[in-house]
Amino acid sequence: MTPRCIDMRSEFDRFALEGYSELLRDPIREHFAPGSLFFFHRKLTLIMDFFMKRGADTQSKTWLDVGCGEGTLLALGKSYFKEVAGCDVSDEMMQSCSGLNVRRQETAHELPFEASSFDFVTAVCVYHHVELENRRALTASIARVLRPGGLFCLIEHNPFNPVTQLIVRRSPVDANARLLTPRMARDVVRNAEMQVIDTNYFLFFPQRFYSKMAGVENALSSFPLGGQYVVFSEKNRCK
Repeated sequence: MTPRCIDMRSEFDRFALEGYSELLRDPIREHFAPGSLFFFHRKLTLIMDFFMKRGADTQSKTWLDVGCGEGTLLALGKSYFKEVAGCDVSDEMMQSCSGLNVRRQETAHELPFEASSFDFVTAVCVYHHVELENRRALTASIARVLRPGGLFCLIEHNPFNPVTQLIVRRSPVDANARLLTPRMARDVVRNAEMQVIDTNYFLFFPQRFYSKMAGVENALSSFPLGGQYVVFSEKNRCK
């Protein structure tokens, strides 16, 4: 086990024991959307819209969430998929994953699942916690567990958004964060021989406006100032 993995494990174990949700609280973030549920729902909406546009039936697909934390996204989305699973470096974070198939990662860059096990993999706000030298290895491991033609969804904070930058800078959870630009995210995916399909930006409007502004937000999805972004990619079908 690498020293950084030990650091990440103890760090996120401590966050879980101290109250992860409370540590995420920030006046600006709370003004945008109280708590975290809205942010998870937006991510799930992006995922389901992506599959819908491709005409893909998720009920036949298996899904792995890398860095699943407390399992909130998996719990919200599991009914849409055939099977779901998660993994994380922190045992304490996964204590909240009751009823979910979750496993601990022994290293920050190697996933504890067999090759070609999943049709779909997500990594949501995970990469900015991973050391630069481990990002390529993590992505290679994600490609390994994906079936040929499988899809990878990488979601990250957008460093081009000044409000996001401010929130990250003063969050204790992100004290050691190294944000990725969308170009960096696409490069790390391509280095694992996956083809980038799409990049979209989201979280333009606060929760209280989103229900009326969803169409506008969708129209702005190519404008690189949303609070977060998503990169969808596909594993080579010949692999």
